[in-house]
Amino acid sequence: MELKKPHFIRPDWALLGKVKALSTQRTGGVSQAPYDSFNLGAHVGDEPSVVTANRTLLVEAAQLPQYPLFLNQIHSTEVIALPSEETLPNADAAYSDQAGQVCLVMTADCLPVLFASENGDEVAAAHAGWRGLCDGVLEATVAKFRAPRETIHAWLGPAIGKNAFQVGAEVRSVFIRHDPEAAQAFRSDMADPQKYLADLYLLAEQRLRKSGIRHLYGGEYCTFAQKERFFSYRRDGATGRMASLIWFE
Repeated sequence: MELKKPHFIRPDWALLGKVKALSTQRTGGVSQAPYDSFNLGAHVGDEPSVVTANRTLLVEAAQLPQYPLFLNQIHSTEVIALPSEETLPNADAAYSDQAGQVCLVMTADCLPVLFASENGDEVAAAHAGWRGLCDGVLEATVAKFRAPRETIHAWLGPAIGKNAFQVGAEVRSVFIRHDPEAAQAFRSDMADPQKYLADLYLLAEQRLRKSGIRHLYGGEYCTFAQKERFFSYRRDGATGRMASLIWFE
């Protein structure tokens, strides 16, 4: 089996060099279509041995300090503190204040958010689909930090963009019930008047700023539109998963 070189996206943020963070793309692995090629999800129908090979490649290519813990993501607000003795915890975010402990989430349209304290001694990764985002997974992740909110940095990784994320009126309603300002993140879909286009990045930014986060980065990608770079469940159905991860030395 020929191993290729994966391609990583790294946050452009003003943090100490000991904080290491990246998001994978779909290229550079060994999975075959429709999971081609750097699929890291073991739950999507890909060959288990191939997923294992891709995960091993991630550890090697990214020079990770350990083999990361993969979460069983269930669109919840559960945040697990690492290290943990659980092997496949039901959680949608991971937090750690331990050096060399990798926090990782997987996505394929949902929003990955990476967090780090300014002094580099606390990190976290959160998986925010619309359900988890609406229910408060980002707020729950921020609440794990001891650092003052205004010193926490957050990076919004590759997610479905505002021109592609079609939702029903009920999704818009639940967000607006929580915060009327969320209406700014929805616009009518001209192709289907019964639907709306949602700006997942803006919804996340609103929640984070209301949580006291002042340092926000990222939010410029669209997994749905950028097919050559990203997996997209909305676009393809059967597809792989990317990973966003963070740790500190």
